[in-house]
Amino acid sequence: MNTRFERICRPAQGLCLLLLMAVATPSSAQLRILACETEWGQLATEIGGDLVQVKNASAPGQDAHHIQARPSLLAQVRRADMVLCTGAELETGWLPVLLNRGSNPAVRQAPGLFLAAEQVDRLEIPVTLDRADGDVHAMGNPHVHLDPHRVITISRQLAERFAQLDPDNADAYRQQQQAWQTAFEAQISDWEAQAASLKGLNVITYHRTWSYLLDWLGMNRVDELEPKPGLPPTPGHLATLVRKADEQQVGLILYRPINGDDAASWLAKRTAACAVELPFSPGEEGTNTLASLYSTVIQRLSTAREQCLQETT
Repeated sequence: MNTRFERICRPAQGLCLLLLMAVATPSSAQLRILACETEWGQLATEIGGDLVQVKNASAPGQDAHHIQARPSLLAQVRRADMVLCTGAELETGWLPVLLNRGSNPAVRQAPGLFLAAEQVDRLEIPVTLDRADGDVHAMGNPHVHLDPHRVITISRQLAERFAQLDPDNADAYRQQQQAWQTAFEAQISDWEAQAASLKGLNVITYHRTWSYLLDWLGMNRVDELEPKPGLPPTPGHLATLVRKADEQQVGLILYRPINGDDAASWLAKRTAACAVELPFSPGEEGTNTLASLYSTVIQRLSTAREQCLQETT
């Protein structure tokens, strides 16, 4: 049929085809997110779904204090609509360099820069700051992703930030966040029930990595294997922990894979406490979601506690 559209388009069919596709097909552009750590990359994926494209600047479980501002990351910063990091000084050694050299003004500050830990209240904010005390963060402990309640608060703020950057899909981001939160909150009750036997348990940790987890589950940190935050264990410090572990009836010694098991195993052999290695970020040891991270951590804690009790009775 010789329609008016055909009469107009016949001389330039290629151009008309492109115009028709542009009108008929909705925009499929995604928000491009560069996440400093895998926990925030995973949260962005779970909240943003198909509307976001997420790249991670670090590997699962990598020490986020020490990331190199390599050329591939600079290229991702230049293309990013958002840089999503922990903040609270966790990335202070490399993130400013990355943002400055990335030549993308849109992600140097909000709304293109989102710092997750700064969306919630933080533990262990020092009253005074002395660098002689080791790697102490002036803005408090940054590892907020180990408390699912704080993660829910962050997820709401993140969805709103997505909506601000991509207003055409604002309702979709909010709906996806609410659906995710509903399912996530149901699991929190199960996790807390599974961890009930851990409440009040005294533990020693390698670093203050686990403060939010312990606060959430009602566990008590007696001391750290590090003599000062960021400094490796010393023989003298470990010797003092033997006495402290016995006096305060420490049940578990917690450490991450990147810490190695030497210090934790040494202390466990000399006390009634048992060492347990825990994943820290999604992507470690099959923990491919935030929910599976919490499930795995609580399962390992509970199993280690039961086995330790059997060994000492």
